[in-house]
Amino acid sequence: MSKYLYILCLWMALSIASCNNDYPSGAEYENYQFTNLDQKAGTWKPILLISNDQISIPAPEPTTSEAYLSELKTMKTTLASASSNAAYWGCNPINRWNEIARDLAAKYNLTPAPNDDGTYPSPSASNPGVYPYFPFAHPPYASRAFAYLSAAQFDGLIATWHYKYKYNRPAVHITDPSIVPVFHASDLPSYPSDGAVIAAISREILGAMFPLEKEFLKIKAEEMQKSLISSGINVSSDIIAGDSLGKGVAKVYLKRAVSDGMALAQTNRQVSDSIANAALARFGWKWINQESPVRPVGVTPRFGKVKMWNVPNVESVRPGPPPVPGSDAFNVAVEELKSIAKNSTKEQRKIANWWSDGLGTYTPPGHWNRFATDFIIEYKMNPIRSARVFAYLNMAIQDAGISCWDSKYYYHYPRPIQLMEGFKTSLGTPNFPSYTSGHSTFSAAAATVLSYLFPNEKAKCDKWATEASESRIYGGIHFRFDCEAGLEAGKKIGEYAIQKALVDGAD
Repeated sequence: MSKYLYILCLWMALSIASCNNDYPSGAEYENYQFTNLDQKAGTWKPILLISNDQISIPAPEPTTSEAYLSELKTMKTTLASASSNAAYWGCNPINRWNEIARDLAAKYNLTPAPNDDGTYPSPSASNPGVYPYFPFAHPPYASRAFAYLSAAQFDGLIATWHYKYKYNRPAVHITDPSIVPVFHASDLPSYPSDGAVIAAISREILGAMFPLEKEFLKIKAEEMQKSLISSGINVSSDIIAGDSLGKGVAKVYLKRAVSDGMALAQTNRQVSDSIANAALARFGWKWINQESPVRPVGVTPRFGKVKMWNVPNVESVRPGPPPVPGSDAFNVAVEELKSIAKNSTKEQRKIANWWSDGLGTYTPPGHWNRFATDFIIEYKMNPIRSARVFAYLNMAIQDAGISCWDSKYYYHYPRPIQLMEGFKTSLGTPNFPSYTSGHSTFSAAAATVLSYLFPNEKAKCDKWATEASESRIYGGIHFRFDCEAGLEAGKKIGEYAIQKALVDGAD
């Protein structure tokens, strides 16, 4: 992609965002009645917060106070204009904010194009509005954005539930039966507003991850918080308290993000070459980018050193070495790729394309977030139960990415197109080493966590993970041993997340 085409693509995306208040568009989420309210969720164990009341908010005014009665009056005057915005956000705005995150990941998933002199520029977090625009939302970056967003939302809602049942301000429709909420009436206490907490956390976390979108995210958060009043769910003081609580939780998470090692994940050429040469000395091979002009530094060579969420250390899940090129095991994998390239079926091509998740998409982590969203709606989960799903899913997915990138750059194993003379892929080749497969590692971790959270869906999740892994073989991007090692590592990483979930008090 040329620099000018890159700019055109991003300009078009920016234009769509600025012109369409409902960006990202999509089906309105179903207005469903929650299976349960998880009244004890305020006692669940948070991920980063030290305690459920670490971020303090004041007690609310009594529902008989003049201030509260004035808020009810304001709500009644706006209730008639509720429906459109409320329908967009749905009864469970966790789902919509996850969709927004996925669309932002897709929007910024564009590889920087080469300069006229054949060199490659890199996005700069300190100057995001200068080409190439920051971030380049490749799979590692997307996995981290999803993890911070989801884990912060979960902690924020645990704190929210704690205060809801501590102060026990009744739902608006209970205080004033003349007010009929747009959505199914819920007896969940209204203070602080869980919707406002979600909006504040999402605005702050996504704004840090996608700095050029801060104004857009601010508009969306304000739009959502206003809709909570006009849909008969929360009065202003509920929302003010929720916004304050959400900002406090986001601050805790952003403090972790500053020091988690991501700032050092993308290296200069000197460091990148030293990593490659260390692998060459250790194993006798190194991956070489096959682009023209050659891109001298792969994607985030030090992502494997980023702080993990649930795995004690990256070495504990590092797979053993891949087959030596020219060995019997290697030759078997080579022959399989040659056979598929020559005799690929329509179904294999379909699978390869369906799971490609390349540039301009929300990446493999986003793919699994979409599956989780569908499950959440199918099982009619409330916001805090939904946040728990996304939190454990995305922490596992980021840990899987960290493990995979550690393996990629520790072993620095060449891609099939480098080791197989004249071989061509059907999907293009990613700009990082081959072993292990990212799709396989991400997908096995995600499938393992979702199978725990939705046990009736285990067969479906396992099938998807296998299919995602196989897709990389069908596309000629990976050897089978890349994929098998990735699946094994991903499953172990998913189990680490499950062990944390088992003791958080939710089950």
